[in-house]
Amino acid sequence: MQFDIVTIFPEFFGSILSHGVLKRALSGGQVTVRIHDLRDFTSDRHRTVDDRPFGGGPGMVLKPEPVFLAVESIRSNGVADDTPIVLLSPQGRLLRQSIVEEFSRHPRVILICGRYEGMDERVADFLATDELSIGDYVLSGGEIAAAVVMECVTRLIPGVLGNEESAMQDSFADEDVAGGQTGRRLLDWPHYTRPAEFRGMRVPEVLLSGDHEEIRRWRRRRALEKTLRRRPDLLASMPLNEEDRQVLEELKQASLQPALPQPH
Repeated sequence: MQFDIVTIFPEFFGSILSHGVLKRALSGGQVTVRIHDLRDFTSDRHRTVDDRPFGGGPGMVLKPEPVFLAVESIRSNGVADDTPIVLLSPQGRLLRQSIVEEFSRHPRVILICGRYEGMDERVADFLATDELSIGDYVLSGGEIAAAVVMECVTRLIPGVLGNEESAMQDSFADEDVAGGQTGRRLLDWPHYTRPAEFRGMRVPEVLLSGDHEEIRRWRRRRALEKTLRRRPDLLASMPLNEEDRQVLEELKQASLQPALPQPH
């Protein structure tokens, strides 16, 4: 996998690429990252990448010419026609695990980092194949968003985590359910580690029992409970088996029960 990043702040990525999953992937050769300074694709002596918006208004807008030239330069080096060219901006569709999984199946992804008041719309309309946002809020630029995309995708590349099952069990990942259907994974179940008791707080006994079937059932129930409480929208599009539906019905009924008075 190779990531090509177009940015006016190439130095931003130095720290990001020197830690954690991305560092491991770079060291192991599973990932290559190429940083392309947008100012290298300007033609004036001031290396100008932005200008005032037509029609007036506050802020500056990134010019289309250097962005098009940067991406065309990247694509001239044998890039496949279906390579994702991703513009990071608040106006994009929300980044989801399904998009991450799609990107992970490509050998190369081009990430364009927005900045200032915005990007000339012709980049979104005629150059980018996708426009992504990492949330309903505004950042000063797309560099942090590009780092998020790289981190998410890199985790899915075989050999990076060392334990492929770990990535497959993440919240939002695809999973197989009854009947061979594939659906959105629930939010992850609670995790615990040693010590078994900490300041009077004990790990659930079932996790210490060694009974793998009971542990599976407990984890599934807690994942369903957490998803129902925090992200019920995920359940609406997820194929559920009979056991899941029964657990959800029990959880919903329990939530309707009035709280019992506490003894004095």
